[in-house]
Amino acid sequence: MKCRFCKTNIVHTFIDLGTSPPSNSFLKKEDMNSEEVYFPLKVMVCHNCLLVQLDEYKSNREIFNDEYAYFSSYSQSWLKHAREYVEMIIERLMLSRESRVIEIASNDGYLLQNFVKSGIPCLGIEPTANTAAIAMEKGIDTIVDFFDVDLAERLSGEGKKSDLIIGNNVLAHDPNLNVLVMALKIALKETGVITMEFPHLLNLIEQNQFDTIYHEHYSYFSLYSVIRIFEFHGLEIFDVDEIPTHGGSLRIYAKHVGNLLHKGSNSVNEVLNKENRAGLHGIDGYKEFHEKAGSCKIEFLDFLLKCRSENKKVVGYGAAAKGNTLLNYCGVKNDLISFVADASEFKQNRFLPGSRIEVADEARLKMFKPDYVIIFPWNIKDEIMYQLEYIEEWGGRFVIPIPKLSII
Repeated sequence: MKCRFCKTNIVHTFIDLGTSPPSNSFLKKEDMNSEEVYFPLKVMVCHNCLLVQLDEYKSNREIFNDEYAYFSSYSQSWLKHAREYVEMIIERLMLSRESRVIEIASNDGYLLQNFVKSGIPCLGIEPTANTAAIAMEKGIDTIVDFFDVDLAERLSGEGKKSDLIIGNNVLAHDPNLNVLVMALKIALKETGVITMEFPHLLNLIEQNQFDTIYHEHYSYFSLYSVIRIFEFHGLEIFDVDEIPTHGGSLRIYAKHVGNLLHKGSNSVNEVLNKENRAGLHGIDGYKEFHEKAGSCKIEFLDFLLKCRSENKKVVGYGAAAKGNTLLNYCGVKNDLISFVADASEFKQNRFLPGSRIEVADEARLKMFKPDYVIIFPWNIKDEIMYQLEYIEEWGGRFVIPIPKLSII
């Protein structure tokens, strides 16, 4: 395997989670007698550039298709995060009706709808037609395609370079990392700014967030590695925010090298120093992560087996990709978890890949009255516990499996 950024031969394993189907490949009832294709979930780290990465076992064009089941607008906390970002960035960059904004992987318009309300011209680029259709219903101009150099050059040729390019949790989703960053540079105005958000590798390691590893996440980033990638393509990261989303993320601000309009911030060195103290600027800092995941697996299985022996009713909430990684890594099936409730109608009445646990609506949970509800999308656990606080009426309790199993 060669590094997708620097092309070095990679020999160091970061973590090996066995094999599993792609985490968002939900099954329909008619698929239940069909076989599933399992792929290795083995993550490597490049000793040269320290990019943590998964090999491309299934192409992003296969994963991000018309059956894609993730719709951003089902999380109220994520909608709030998007709204607050738009308010902040409009003021910071002094965006107006003469400005132009592009969002890559704009999904169902969860973020760009706020620019539309503010009267700022915006364009969404989204490869999954089903989510893009929802965005277009909201009045958001959307191109149904992958963002690459050809599309960036087309937009540039049409005079549509942008003052702001946004990419939330998209950097990890593109196996063609160099092509993506090249396209960003082409589509950005000379005085423009790129902001991108991604889960911070430092938090993934320190908080044992191994369940955020799945096949549609091809890369896992430290600020150190992202700076090297962007600088190689003539882009400078001049500021960074540490934000709480997805268990702790970074929001980077990038510009063309030589753009003097936007001044640098001390926060870049502050984050780099944190990473260096944690050992992430050398290969040795990546060698012990596998043991943490193994301990979590044993703890989670012990809990489920104890519940089974005591005839306790256990369900899950949130048919999230991270939950599928955990379930498949631990080998859990529906004999230990009866079903998983989820608010998305696009996931209900389907079955989780690998574990084949049924996805139901919240009404099933209320009728079933489980003793324990496992919250798989732990990154929005506060929102979910508030939503489901009624389980206390029958003595139900919440279970958070990551970073260490806790019962609330």
